Amino acid sequence: MITIRPLPLVLAIAGALALGACARNSATPEVGAAQRKEQPERTRIAEEADASKVSTSGAAMPKREAQNQLALKPTSQPAVAPAPMVADAISAQQSVATGMIAPASPPAGPPNRAGIDQPTDTERYADLAPNPVIAAAETPVSTFSIDVDTGAYSNARRFLDQGQLPPSDAVRIEEFINYFDYQYPTPDSVDQPFTVSTELAKAPWNADRWLLQVGLKGYEVPFAQLPASNLVFLLDVSGSMMEPNKLPLVKTALGMVVEQMRPQDTIAIVVYAGAAGLVLPATKGSDKATILASLAALEAGGSTNGGEGIQLAYQVAREQFVDGGVNRVILATDGDFNVGLVDQQDLEDLVTRERKSGIALTTLGFGQGNYNDEVAERLADLGNGNHAYIDSEREARKVLVKELGANLLTIAKDVKIQIEFNPAVVAEYRLIGYENRMLAREDFNNDAVDAGEIGAGHTVTALYELTPVGSQATRLPPLRYAANDQAKAAGNEIAFLKLRYKKPDQDQSRLIEQAVARPREIGAGSAQLQFAAAVAAFGEALRGGKYLDGYDYAAIAALAQAHLGRDPYGMNAELVELIGKAAAINGEAPAQIAVAK
Repeated sequence: MITIRPLPLVLAIAGALALGACARNSATPEVGAAQRKEQPERTRIAEEADASKVSTSGAAMPKREAQNQLALKPTSQPAVAPAPMVADAISAQQSVATGMIAPASPPAGPPNRAGIDQPTDTERYADLAPNPVIAAAETPVSTFSIDVDTGAYSNARRFLDQGQLPPSDAVRIEEFINYFDYQYPTPDSVDQPFTVSTELAKAPWNADRWLLQVGLKGYEVPFAQLPASNLVFLLDVSGSMMEPNKLPLVKTALGMVVEQMRPQDTIAIVVYAGAAGLVLPATKGSDKATILASLAALEAGGSTNGGEGIQLAYQVAREQFVDGGVNRVILATDGDFNVGLVDQQDLEDLVTRERKSGIALTTLGFGQGNYNDEVAERLADLGNGNHAYIDSEREARKVLVKELGANLLTIAKDVKIQIEFNPAVVAEYRLIGYENRMLAREDFNNDAVDAGEIGAGHTVTALYELTPVGSQATRLPPLRYAANDQAKAAGNEIAFLKLRYKKPDQDQSRLIEQAVARPREIGAGSAQLQFAAAVAAFGEALRGGKYLDGYDYAAIAALAQAHLGRDPYGMNAELVELIGKAAAINGEAPAQIAVAK
């Protein structure tokens, strides 16, 4: 006879229920991601907006109540408030949350991201599938928009410096490549805003394949000769920005911009947290003390409503609009837009409208844990601006001092590249990177389709991996019914390159065309092509190395080390160090990369 003991039974049932609750609340990121993919984008963002935020004191912030209302409302005339008053208002808002029920401890993160015993982060990256290998005989034309963003590289550096591999979706290889300078010929006049260069060489990871490098170099304009600039700093001062690598670094970084301003330039400062406010109206660049004092007085606190801040920043920029000048909003944030009734599509529509009116948007990402790379990059793309990730004062100096002119003055917009490969010479091709910049073939001639911008002095590089006809390295199986009479004409040409762009003040594109000739001999290529190949291989390795044919970190480091070239800022040498860190994290012995030292 079985004796039933009521108390243990009750405890067992309670324990099972508790375990079930934990399982529901601690679902793995993979399961959560799969569930989110099944829902429309707006639903996902609405659910994120509904989530309670936690103040830095550990108390839970209250949920927004009117879930079906629209956050992007017309902004009333801003009231100018000194920075301390804004900070006081934010602190008061933060105190409302005090006394609420504290949340449970966050679940542990996956081993490859935050560690077994570390809280799960909420960083977000757009899904990124690598470009496939394409048969030139079936689809000979490749079309994409150029990209001058660099944020993915510095963000990956942050992960590696902390002893972690970055998530594969965070590795946008074109941003790795374009982080570095390449010595392409410089145009003689702004009438032809950039030069186009091509080079063909053997792929370092497989001598039976080739690399085609396409390089653009923008016309250089000295900073002193830039037209007057109307800049609006849009700064996230929510509670999530309290950490040293967030708002304090924002102040330091933007202070570098202030120091370079001229009397004809103006800077205004708009902040946003639970509400948006104008901290500093448009102030002449000669009044640096006032601008720097306003920056220094900023404090972080409260929740985030990025949509209202963007509206106010654009309103201030419109009021100070400079005909023929630089009109730009510079958004500095950890990308946490998920508090407040902000609809992603409304944000994108707003940025698109303002872009057409002549006001660009640059986004600067800061911090970690809740960094929303997906939104920050997307808004910069729509805003005819660029996206950078600032992980240190050194990176701030690179982006906001060394490259400030290129990041402010656009010399060509809606730049598109289309390459038609000759199937008599090229069996297969694959564009390395630019996955979220691919365009339909018909988009190339459609001037209504938006594309990327080039700033003064910018360099843009794209790499194609090619497999020549007759090579043993083809990846695609032959078709049974493929045509046997491939064109033999133009057999001395690898491809035909076309490029479209618009002048910044024009809506009709201009066309550049040139053939890519096949050299008599194909060798290892120039030092800068080899270095670009090393950067690309590094990005490929961080994403799993599917297309590297076993080319490991040691080989990549050796390739980069052998072709460092001129490196006045130490950026090229730092790449070799990062490759070594990735190798160590990946389990490669230090001796394997000793050649790179």
